[in-house]
Amino acid sequence: MSKLKPDSENTEERLSDKEEVTKNETAANTADKNAVDTSMADANTNAEDTKATDTNTEDTNADSALQESETEKQAQTSETEVQDKSSEEEELPAASEDEDFFYDDNKAYEARRAARLERRNKLRRRKKRVRIAGGIVVVAAVAIGIGVGFYGEELQTFFSEQQTKITQMAKLFGTRKEKTAQTIAEAEGEAEAENTATPEATPEGESLSKEDKALYRQAKYAANQYDYDKAIALLQGSDTYQTSEKFQHAVKVYQKKKDSCVSWPLDQVTHVFYHTLIKDTSKAFDGDYKTGDYDQVMTTIDEFNQITQSMYDKGYVMVSIYDMATADENGNMNMGEILLPPGKVPFVLSQDDVCYYHYMDGDGFATKLIVDDEGKVRNEYVEDDGSISVGDYDMVPLIDRFVEEHPDFSYRGAKGIVALTGYNGILGYRTDSSYETRPDDLDADKVKWLDEHPDFDLNTEREGAARVAQAMKDEGWLFASHTWGHQNVSQVSLERLQADTQKFKENVDPLIGGTDIIIFAFGADLTSVEDYSGEKFEYLKGQGYNYYCNVDSSQYFVQIRSNYFRQGRRNLDGYRMYYNPELLSDLFDAQAVFDSSRPVPVPTMG
Repeated sequence: MSKLKPDSENTEERLSDKEEVTKNETAANTADKNAVDTSMADANTNAEDTKATDTNTEDTNADSALQESETEKQAQTSETEVQDKSSEEEELPAASEDEDFFYDDNKAYEARRAARLERRNKLRRRKKRVRIAGGIVVVAAVAIGIGVGFYGEELQTFFSEQQTKITQMAKLFGTRKEKTAQTIAEAEGEAEAENTATPEATPEGESLSKEDKALYRQAKYAANQYDYDKAIALLQGSDTYQTSEKFQHAVKVYQKKKDSCVSWPLDQVTHVFYHTLIKDTSKAFDGDYKTGDYDQVMTTIDEFNQITQSMYDKGYVMVSIYDMATADENGNMNMGEILLPPGKVPFVLSQDDVCYYHYMDGDGFATKLIVDDEGKVRNEYVEDDGSISVGDYDMVPLIDRFVEEHPDFSYRGAKGIVALTGYNGILGYRTDSSYETRPDDLDADKVKWLDEHPDFDLNTEREGAARVAQAMKDEGWLFASHTWGHQNVSQVSLERLQADTQKFKENVDPLIGGTDIIIFAFGADLTSVEDYSGEKFEYLKGQGYNYYCNVDSSQYFVQIRSNYFRQGRRNLDGYRMYYNPELLSDLFDAQAVFDSSRPVPVPTMG
């Protein structure tokens, strides 16, 4: 599939135009300098020779006028050549169908170039008028020189004053010329940036309203994320579509791109996951009893960013688990379809334990997710002095920023799945009812935190968490149960699983709007590779869970059955990168991204 080329990439054509204009200006400046030099030379000769006659003065003026006429003629000839060249270039056809999509922007650029040429012509005419005025002053100075002998010091003083005025005029003209050139350059730069960054520029003769331009950008963004049906529907649903060549041509291009897409085999979609990212490795790897666990199962921000960039460079695109299969109102599963251009590879992304547990305080991790003044999801981080920094310190905001720069990293707006427990609250907010009821078995971390926050209010915490959760969902994020108490479902009894599930539904579901996805803690599963069955599965299915994810080191593990969807996940952490880098080679080079601040050897499991 051919690649869209913005108008700004046609640098060869534009450089040739600028070189032609530069040549014309150089010729004109050279002629001006010669004319001034000739006039000043004549003035000096006449001043020294007081016996010169009026006839010689008239001859000098005639020569100067002839030189100016020749200079003006050369400038006009050069301008004609530039205009002829511009006329020829306007008719050049686009090199491809995709380039033709932006060919209308070239016409807009040619119109701006013509305007720039007109401004340069005005500048030349102004320069010519100043030059003529200067010549008149020089001739007057010559006449003054002739009369010096008769009028003595008075005329010499007048002559000196006129020379000063000539110098001032030259400086003034030079300053104006410099400012004018700067203004033209700034205007050209702004026009160039606009031509590159705003593909909604209209064809010559077509005018789009502000609303139509916004709609056009919306359609283009949808197409960048492979949702060609949405892009086409947006444009065709507009009243402008029937009369807009730009809308019609965009639909043609989007349809062509859609037709080039291929259906990806659903059993070959990989699923990768992380735990909370490490912001400050000096605190996470400080040698205390938690260092080994962090080294095993956590990933640093630097590693994460390099992995994300590597996967993007390899053509990976985030897809939703709901793109792979959908559940009807009765819990019956239906196969989905993922349509991507050749060379693109779908994958599912998730992150476990996005709760910012008490035990992580002071260990170099973010402390919560917030919504900033611009409505974007970001992190808070507590500095050593107790001050709060706001930034992108974990997976959710880092992926959001990456997609802002690379919308084609997301398939139809999909982001990842955030798996939540509930016993310490969610997203950094202390939302569990135990913080308010304070039962006798309240753990020490909760007691310490409550003592440090005497103004705690459960409703305020829940409102904050719900606001962040909604902002995340608006950006394409999904939520999953990680069980309320981080339970190993393969080991706990059915009764304990039931009690834990009810706590999740009471304390977490209302804040996230519910979920039908469960991502098992500890990488456990309800059974081995065979199909699901048994009382635990029947219970979870009866509670509305349709999607189940475990941990699996293989590249693909997908089951789509009539009543559930199941997928294995690959851990991208210190343990996997250190001991099994070959298992990650399809995604990135583990040795290249491995953070040098990690303690090695990474502790083994068990």
